[in-house]
Amino acid sequence: EKLSVRIFSLLFRSPLTLLVMILRWFPAFRFERETHNTQTPATIRQWIIQNVVGINKGPYWPVHYTSRVTGWQNVVCGVETSPGLMGGCYIQGIGKIVIGDYTQIASNVGIISANHSVIDNRRHVSESVVIGEYCWLGMNVVVLPGVHLGDFTVVGAGAVVTKSFPEGYCVIAGNPAKVIRRLDPEECVRHRSEFEYHGFIPRAEFDNFRRRHLSTA
Repeated sequence: EKLSVRIFSLLFRSPLTLLVMILRWFPAFRFERETHNTQTPATIRQWIIQNVVGINKGPYWPVHYTSRVTGWQNVVCGVETSPGLMGGCYIQGIGKIVIGDYTQIASNVGIISANHSVIDNRRHVSESVVIGEYCWLGMNVVVLPGVHLGDFTVVGAGAVVTKSFPEGYCVIAGNPAKVIRRLDPEECVRHRSEFEYHGFIPRAEFDNFRRRHLSTA
């Protein structure tokens, strides 16, 4: 009896908790159960914050309320990749941004796909940014327009990436970033999750979503 009273009391104090408990069993919201143990969990609470409350409304992946995403239609997120999930990030999608599967992005990271013209600061010049699979961008990293990072590129905290490292399999750091270590491709692990999601969207449904909603289709 005491347990029942405690449960009722909890639900009465927090209607959102009750709503989440109900919604998580609907097929449209199965992402919470299936991404629970992944590197980028997509929760119903976060979906409500973005799509009902309207904070960071638009992006199809979870974004922290202190992060900012512009031009989400130009951003292609791979499986288990959610730029801005950690707080304080700025994802600027004026130009095209493509981020590969299982790439992780820390707090306060900036990914910039356009900059002001040096001769006419009224004009933005955009260049695509491509980040490969299984990369890791540490805290306070800035990736500038036109950069291409290959698979398994690790970017050290505070680095400013001004040029491309398309070969991947390396650790880069500094301002401007440079290679400080090479990685052995034979030792790099290409793991996969049981359930694969592009943010809130199951992998099997993403190609159709991309054709309908993204300008990078």
